[in-house]
Amino acid sequence: MTVEVLNASGKPGLAKTGTRVLREAGIDVVSFGTAPAALGTLDTTRIVIRRRSAGAGDRIRRALGVGRVTVQPDSTKLLDASVLLGTDFAPRLKFHP
Repeated sequence: MTVEVLNASGKPGLAKTGTRVLREAGIDVVSFGTAPAALGTLDTTRIVIRRRSAGAGDRIRRALGVGRVTVQPDSTKLLDASVLLGTDFAPRLKFHP
């Protein structure tokens, strides 16, 4: 499964943190960055399935601990899901030197 992680929370560095959480769960993150300004700040994390079943979204949601899964097929995106991190995403990461 390939995903992109976009920060839509307004909190700096959250996309990188989300990427780390997903990679530790064995999910292949192919890109991360800031969500388009047109989305505004999201309160709730959105997991948008692009090419697979909603079951893929459940796996991402379990790894993140938050999120609402929706299905919006988009053949122009070469990935299985887009993760739009909202302000509800606040993971506790293990210490990493």
